[in-house]
Amino acid sequence: MDILYQDRQLVVVVKPGGLLAVPGRGPDKLDSVATRLRQEVPEMIAQPAVHRLDMYTSGLMVFAVTGAAHRLLSMDFAAGRVEKGYTALLEGEVDEAEGEMRLHFRLDPQHRPLQVYDPQQGKLGITRWRRLCREGCLTRVLFTPLTGRTHQLRLHAAHPFGLAVPIKGDSLYGLGQEGEAMCLHASSLAFRHPEGGQRLEFHSPPPF
Repeated sequence: MDILYQDRQLVVVVKPGGLLAVPGRGPDKLDSVATRLRQEVPEMIAQPAVHRLDMYTSGLMVFAVTGAAHRLLSMDFAAGRVEKGYTALLEGEVDEAEGEMRLHFRLDPQHRPLQVYDPQQGKLGITRWRRLCREGCLTRVLFTPLTGRTHQLRLHAAHPFGLAVPIKGDSLYGLGQEGEAMCLHASSLAFRHPEGGQRLEFHSPPPF
């Protein structure tokens, strides 16, 4: 876990794939980015996360050190003022160059944490995307999510009403095996500093 930036209000890290962003339920799920950061930064609040990445998604995350920073960063994330970019490797070919996906989906309570398409009861997820290049039978794309729904990018990639091409290594919506590295990386993150208001921008190259 690399720390890219740290001050008295926040910390920006690169989360490795396979590590939880925050602790889960049970003693076997205590290890997480938040847990490790609180050991490194003793003054950090008990619940420092202002956003999430799936366990097998790697990349940039920001954590609050103070309660005031947490409130302001959370408001900016909720209002869509934070700019996020994700690089993904898709398990197939995408013919179009770019586009925007709008799908309504919700949790399937019988098969947690699976999200399912539901145009009546689901919440709208919006993702812009751009094809970067083809790599053999795979396609590298850049996702720009405009909303922050659970599994949004994974579902938008795999669903027939989205790109219909799952992310490589995705064991829930694609062909990956449980525990396999998933080729989805939060590669850019830009937001306002909660104290001074200046723009902070970070980039992280994907490990795939």
